[in-house]
Amino acid sequence: MRYRFGDYELVSETRELVAGGQPCAVEPQVFDLLRHLIEHRERVVSQDELLEAVWGGRIVSDSAISARISAARSAIGDDGARQQWIRTLPRHGFRFVGAVEVADAGAPPPLPPSADRQRVAFCCSADGTRIAYGVSGSGEPLVRVGHWLTHLENDWRSPIWRPFLDRLDRRFQVVRYDQRGNGLSDWSVADFSLDRFIEDMEAVVGAAGLDRFAIYGASQGVPIAIAYAARHPEKISRMVLQGGFEKGRLVRGPASEREAGEAIITLIRHGWGRRGSPFIKAFATLFIPEGSEEQVESLVELQRLTTSPENAAALRAAVDRFDVSDLVEKVAAPTLILHASDDGVQPLEQGRMLAARIPGAEFVLLESANHVILPQEPAWSVLFEAIERFFA
Repeated sequence: MRYRFGDYELVSETRELVAGGQPCAVEPQVFDLLRHLIEHRERVVSQDELLEAVWGGRIVSDSAISARISAARSAIGDDGARQQWIRTLPRHGFRFVGAVEVADAGAPPPLPPSADRQRVAFCCSADGTRIAYGVSGSGEPLVRVGHWLTHLENDWRSPIWRPFLDRLDRRFQVVRYDQRGNGLSDWSVADFSLDRFIEDMEAVVGAAGLDRFAIYGASQGVPIAIAYAARHPEKISRMVLQGGFEKGRLVRGPASEREAGEAIITLIRHGWGRRGSPFIKAFATLFIPEGSEEQVESLVELQRLTTSPENAAALRAAVDRFDVSDLVEKVAAPTLILHASDDGVQPLEQGRMLAARIPGAEFVLLESANHVILPQEPAWSVLFEAIERFFA
């Protein structure tokens, strides 16, 4: 269903709020609140009903509800005094007012995944956090471990990620997901520990009905993949680990690396999410220094869209403290390690260390300065040829 009001459109299928034709970043709870109010706009919605619909009946404070109402108003340009769209009725609740046009009311059910489409669904992690996952392609099941940062719908249109997904979809049924705190998954999260990230992956694997599958872990997804494989060795057929590490920069190496990590977290807190911010563009360039202007700008937009400054900083700090050095040698599945020679995000030494410590692992060096390998560079063909050989 698509709900149009004023210059805005709320798209249920993709869980997007569109303003003037451009997607707007909104937290999942804010989206759910807006959708519930719009769907029941013919009546007043009580606070208890909102608690059940948006928070699953969990007990939250009045201030938390007020904050989400305020965020919803802000997202659709609704002044709290005028209450053009969301009206507060003291002691009764809230009501969405104003003209709403409903589109695609008779649309057919979503098509199954194929080479040119994806299916997006939701599941709940062990602590109740809602996790969005997508399924595309056909063939041997492969789980692409969530990493920092993703957005299932935005990635599907990205000049960076869509070519990558298209290549994987030729051979695999790809299951991927947005980690807690970003993308279409819940943003209101307090716990970003490694155990919670493993539970998120467990929830996705269960919801997708996977018994045995391959894993593709990149960057932060590598330690999560290792920890999952150590916990569930019977489920993993093979692992591909790219640009990863066993210890995050805040728990490894010299003091200078820890200081650099802390500096990046500080910059994230103060420069994230602002259009035209020189920091966010420089941060994107760190991941793809050899990317085109279009690719860099798409990564800037992804970062702006996919999470809040607070979550970006919390996620970065959590990732930089991951440590799976005690689990690496427990990996039993055949493993392919790929690492860029001049990776500026995770040093090559980390990739070599993983290859040396995971029993029987194969190592392939990618001649690139990009943390994310791009279609126009020679390393792209090396990457996928290595994967084809590994699975053949």
